[in-house]
Amino acid sequence: MSRATKSKALRYLGLDLSLSSPGFAVIEVADRKPRLITTAHVKTGSDDPQALRYELIEAYTLLFLREQLRAGPFEAIVRETWPPARDYRQNDKIHGAWSAVDRALSRYGYEVNANLTPSSVKRTVTGNGKAEKAEVAAAVRRLLGLTEDYRFATDDESDACAVVLAYLIANDLIDH
Repeated sequence: MSRATKSKALRYLGLDLSLSSPGFAVIEVADRKPRLITTAHVKTGSDDPQALRYELIEAYTLLFLREQLRAGPFEAIVRETWPPARDYRQNDKIHGAWSAVDRALSRYGYEVNANLTPSSVKRTVTGNGKAEKAEVAAAVRRLLGLTEDYRFATDDESDACAVVLAYLIANDLIDH
């Protein structure tokens, strides 16, 4: 008589990065079912020098990774891309935030494995590439089996979840 074995749970990190409030999400998948482990974000102040804001993001990411990696490694790390802006200063800010997170990841031997466009994330999780933040958060709650009244601390956190979920769906790693 054979017995069904449970698959090992794999952990995925999603990143919704910005200079003002980068969002992080860890989702675990076992038997094709996603489960939210944690979300987080860090706020930086526009009054702080830009270089200090990058340092704050890197430091926060290091602490976040340190805590999360105690529970096990990440199978993949997925980031939402930034469409190039005409104003180079906007590009500089987002790429600085990316670099800060990349430096923290590299200290733990990780790097971003996949980059997804905002429209593909929205389309994959909601069915609409131009979905609003509330629609994305509702789809994330549904896909993760969270209650309707579950509230993320920020849109950055629900967006980071959406990034992971879009990756998992696109790679046929979860049932949806």
